[in-house]
Amino acid sequence: MSRAAGIRKPTTIAAIVLAVGALLGCAGGGGGGTNSGGPTIQVPTPTPTPKPVSCLLAHLMHASTAWVAPRPVKPAVIPNRIGSGPARRVCGYAGPGQMRCMAWKRTDATLSPAVASGYGPADLQAAYSLPSNSNGIGQTVAIVDAFDDPKAESDLAVYRSTFALPPCTTANGCFLKVNQSGATSPLPPTDPSSCSSPQGCWEEEEALDIDMVSAVCPNCHIVLIEADGQNGGGDLYVAENTAAQKCAATEISNSWNGSEYALEKNDDVNFDHPGIPITFASGDSGYPGGYPTASTFVTAVGGTTLKNAGLPTQTETTWNSSGALCSQYIAQPSWQANVPTVVNNPGVCTMRINNDVAAVGDPGTPVAVYTTYGGDKGWLGFGGTSVATPIIASVYALAGNGASINDGSYSYSHKTSLTDIIAGSITPCSGYSGTYICNSNIGYDGPTGNGSPNGIGGF
Repeated sequence: MSRAAGIRKPTTIAAIVLAVGALLGCAGGGGGGTNSGGPTIQVPTPTPTPKPVSCLLAHLMHASTAWVAPRPVKPAVIPNRIGSGPARRVCGYAGPGQMRCMAWKRTDATLSPAVASGYGPADLQAAYSLPSNSNGIGQTVAIVDAFDDPKAESDLAVYRSTFALPPCTTANGCFLKVNQSGATSPLPPTDPSSCSSPQGCWEEEEALDIDMVSAVCPNCHIVLIEADGQNGGGDLYVAENTAAQKCAATEISNSWNGSEYALEKNDDVNFDHPGIPITFASGDSGYPGGYPTASTFVTAVGGTTLKNAGLPTQTETTWNSSGALCSQYIAQPSWQANVPTVVNNPGVCTMRINNDVAAVGDPGTPVAVYTTYGGDKGWLGFGGTSVATPIIASVYALAGNGASINDGSYSYSHKTSLTDIIAGSITPCSGYSGTYICNSNIGYDGPTGNGSPNGIGGF
């Protein structure tokens, strides 16, 4: 045998799937058969119907395949920077027990869907001083959302190619889309709300989330977990546990939220996953925010207005529609009770306060997102704490410190590695107007918590 003939070819995902399929008995079909007393009749082997691949099994396959992140040789497109303009919520208000996504999208008639407008990866990485090119290898950021986005992977490919990021596909082991049980099929239905309705749909939220993980942590694996619907207990909470228990997530991002309810503390078990940082969007309606963001087991994320990202003239203030909260039902953890702002303002809030940290969320300083599902196809500008939340989850991934994260407390002892947001306020602010719950100031405050990333030391 020649030396060339003896070289072992690298195992591919497809080969592993076939091998696993054989082990699971899904190779299907019989071989040839004989007809007694007559000539041999060849019975064709039918093409097997692939069985669903579990999330954990897929990740075992990923682990056996070296995923290297080669960058495209072409230069990244520089997106157009745009100022403030009209925007609307992507998801409408949800009913009792339901959650809604927290994305906003720009509706400017003058913005071309053929041109990327808003902040791109280089802008966000520069704005927050992130080591995105080198860090994040071996991390898996799970995105939990509702309903299926049939265009998720193909749209992600356009986003990453446009900005010269390494490909992230199912084939190369970087991307995976599963249902709320962690299987690749059957996937849930699409959002019954039309993307061309006055608002939008969860599919646009999903596109936003996976694009933001790509922008901040291009070396991370991405698992998109699609819940059957937007109910909390029956759908999204199940998907949350799947992310932690079946999908080997090292970080979990949740760009959705709901109203607080009396028995919410009982549901904290769904977010109590030590060693996995979990980020939640605080909302987009000023005060109050809601649950699950109120849980002490998660990092509550507020939104900012980020102007001139990455430039010497960069400024960052509180987005006036960011969510904030003094919880009705969740007790104040010790790591908040000891904060000077809280100590020096006794009686303002004695319960769990949102937020812990913040990042860009103002649709007036939007990020560029590519999506082709629904009526608005192509490049869109997005805002909301839905932008900030996957950004923060991805900063956790860059830090690689998740094993020591059990709740939302880490930033409170690492404030020097954050940029304190000292200006701005949110509206409406019923009952807390003029207090730190709704007004940014030096030190901790409700809208932006301990501040926005300045490197990865705060995570």
